[in-house]
Amino acid sequence: MQFLQDLSLDELQQIIVELGEAKYRARQVYDHIYLGKTIDEMSNIPQALRDKLHEQFWDEPITIHTVVESADGTKKFLYKLHDDNLIEGVLMRYKYGYTLCVSCQVGCAMGCKFCASTLNGLIRNLSAGEILGQVLTVNRYLHGTSRDRAITNVVMMGSGEPLANYDNVVKFLRLVTSPDGINVSPRNISVSTCGIVENIDKLAQEGLPITLTISLHAPNDKIRRQLMPIANKYTVHQVVDSAKRYVKVTGRRVVFEYALTHGVNDTAECAEQLASLLRGFQCHINLIPLNEVRERNLKTVTHKSAVDFCKKLSSLGLSATVRRTMGEDIEGACGQLRNKVIKGINE
Repeated sequence: MQFLQDLSLDELQQIIVELGEAKYRARQVYDHIYLGKTIDEMSNIPQALRDKLHEQFWDEPITIHTVVESADGTKKFLYKLHDDNLIEGVLMRYKYGYTLCVSCQVGCAMGCKFCASTLNGLIRNLSAGEILGQVLTVNRYLHGTSRDRAITNVVMMGSGEPLANYDNVVKFLRLVTSPDGINVSPRNISVSTCGIVENIDKLAQEGLPITLTISLHAPNDKIRRQLMPIANKYTVHQVVDSAKRYVKVTGRRVVFEYALTHGVNDTAECAEQLASLLRGFQCHINLIPLNEVRERNLKTVTHKSAVDFCKKLSSLGLSATVRRTMGEDIEGACGQLRNKVIKGINE
């Protein structure tokens, strides 16, 4: 079985006709889906059709389990899936509107040393509809509609590696950007990856002008291997070369994420190596003071150190900024709230 949210309008129309119903019913059902409604809430749909839909589809891909709000207004959501698994998302308020950070997997297999979502390993992939369900559910929570969206931007930076769930992520991107549905501009969507080189190349060919964000976090292979197991498969130069190809094919600037970790990747020498690696093509470095995870022994840097590192990169000809910290008081690292609930420490 699947979710109605997994379907495009064309796919839903075909199913509705196969169920012996009038084709126009598909548009009615589709509109309800994009309002975040359940099957039973589709009040203008005949009960007989609702019963048929119940027979073929799971109802809600996600429900909101817990909402934790930061002093700065950032909200962290813990969602419950149909199989009782839990995932997280973060809603951030900016001047231009709301940005929602979504997850693409339950847990993660990447094993990055600074991340909490990988502590329990990978449980399973999310379907396209489960990823979309996060957007639709929070849009409804904010009293938005498909025509008057409350969510303006989407970032795939929650738990999981998007390019390890490639087909479902690409289907989600097509659904969330479709004019038939919630119609988020691809230019308002960022997809973050640890750097699965062959899938970066595939994504470049999809015709989706999204922003590609690559978790680099080190200027050389030795340091990257200390932080990210995936560095044992792909070298720094292989990852950067794939980014250059992405820029060439799409014309879109690539963003490199760099979590500043005290005593690991924050030296002047690291800045010089990073500049040598990234200078000369269309990219930006997003410096992130490490969000410490209690189960790890990595430490963050001071704000002054982050600013000094940024100034060093700028002086070497790179575009770089220090990310503004949001939601720090609600354990902003991916997986932390989920891990608490799993352990029965629901605070």
